[in-house]
Amino acid sequence: MTGRRPQPTALRRAAGNPGKRAWNHDEPQPPNDLPECPAHLEGEAQAEWQRLASTLHQMGVLTTVDRAAMAAYCQCWGRWVEAEQKLKVTPIMLKSPSGHVQQSPWLSIVNRQLELMGRFMTELGLTPAARSRIVSLREPEPVHEPVTVVRLIVGPEGRDNPALPNEVVISGPDARL
Repeated sequence: MTGRRPQPTALRRAAGNPGKRAWNHDEPQPPNDLPECPAHLEGEAQAEWQRLASTLHQMGVLTTVDRAAMAAYCQCWGRWVEAEQKLKVTPIMLKSPSGHVQQSPWLSIVNRQLELMGRFMTELGLTPAARSRIVSLREPEPVHEPVTVVRLIVGPEGRDNPALPNEVVISGPDARL
């Protein structure tokens, strides 16, 4: 798909729809329930879920459909903590049996998990910059759509003929010029 990625309707409403594109009135809204911690998360990963889930849900960021992304972030967190602990007791650089110096596999794991965590942190709003770019699913403020009012004069001017109304007012989304 080429061009800009489509923005959620809530984000476009917050920005004021500068492009004047039609609203997606049929955009699906996920249920705003707190997801349960997946059973496969253990140790540090489960502790990270417990630490963040209710706060993110209260912020309107985490819903049931976001469970997989949150679980993936927590799993990365757990692996990162484990690799950091292993890295404390092993050197960063190791000598292979052939005499070549190479990076510790634990350092590779640390770096990869940090990279993955950074992506998930952006998606879940876990950094100050990411929070400034997301729109929460809290109750939206009422949006006032632009209204067009068309006044149509019917019959001769004046109130000579009471059977005919002098003007008909059409307003709302049905009013077209």
